[in-house]
Amino acid sequence: METNSHISSERGIYRLRRIIEQSNILVLSDRTKAIEVAFESFLENRRQLVDYIRFHPEYEYSLIPLEVELSAPRVAKIAAEASKNAEVGPMAAVPGALADLALEEMMAVGASVCLVENGGEVSARSCRPLRVGVYTGGTGLSGKFGFLLEQEDFPIGISTSSATVSHAINFGQSDATVVFADGAATADAAATAVSNSVNGKDVTVSLHKGLNTAKGIRGVRGALIIRGENVGTIGVMPKILSVEGSLDELFEADLYDTLPVKS
Repeated sequence: METNSHISSERGIYRLRRIIEQSNILVLSDRTKAIEVAFESFLENRRQLVDYIRFHPEYEYSLIPLEVELSAPRVAKIAAEASKNAEVGPMAAVPGALADLALEEMMAVGASVCLVENGGEVSARSCRPLRVGVYTGGTGLSGKFGFLLEQEDFPIGISTSSATVSHAINFGQSDATVVFADGAATADAAATAVSNSVNGKDVTVSLHKGLNTAKGIRGVRGALIIRGENVGTIGVMPKILSVEGSLDELFEADLYDTLPVKS
């Protein structure tokens, strides 16, 4: 299934959301051509991955890292490498890998504001600041804070994983784990690993386990973990912002102002 939306713009920034199969994709740029090539990249790389999995079904179901052939499509190799660093299955990094590859194509056509969100996995590089809001499900902090992405933060990958919101396989107990990394594939795999490690009755201990996991993954810059009303952070993160307005207003806001990162 593929659902199209019309490109909208404000302040010289264009945005387009499309739903393709199970993927909810949002692309932001200063050039409409860049948005077009981003979706073309997503469709082509997704097609290549589907074809690869048809002959390598273990890639889709493995919960541990896998080696892939030199002949494997690039998206499969990027996700496999990122999952190896985080010690999770390769599919944990696929949404982020697709976002990273789409971002590359946007840059190749000369866009200076590039952001791809694939179901909560964000890959971004921009000459202008961007604000990212965070949705954490039913916690009191949901929709109340976000991050300001500035020049020194780019390029950046952001991923949010949750044991209470996401439909993906998750063995932890965090309401939201937000990971910042050099790319979205790395952030995606790391968020899964970190979220999985946040477990146990002692909330404080569980947060420390998650933060230590994040610290040990190459390419991770920083992480924020929410469990109930408890928050833990580690490493270097973009500036934290307070978000005003209701959650509905957050999701309806112009992307240049606020981009919800759904877990």
